[in-house]
Amino acid sequence: MTKAELVSVIAEGVGITKVAAAEAIEVFMKTVGQELKKNGKFGLVGFGSFNVVKRKARTGINPQTKKPIKIAAKKVVKFRPGKQLSEKVK
Repeated sequence: MTKAELVSVIAEGVGITKVAAAEAIEVFMKTVGQELKKNGKFGLVGFGSFNVVKRKARTGINPQTKKPIKIAAKKVVKFRPGKQLSEKVK
């Protein structure tokens, strides 16, 4: 599903304009990003949780040249689905 499709589904489901739905999605994404930056975690009961995890620096292999390369340490966001979301997918 694309962002535009999500905007349409939310607009129809709630009975608001697509512009208002798009703004709501933007505010949600901005809020999640700010919370992850501030606390390193964000959770919605029943949906799931997002956590910031540190990845260590490591050595990888360039697939074209087959030479080793250094991959820098970085922070990544991981998502863990909640119980209700997991049950809906089954």
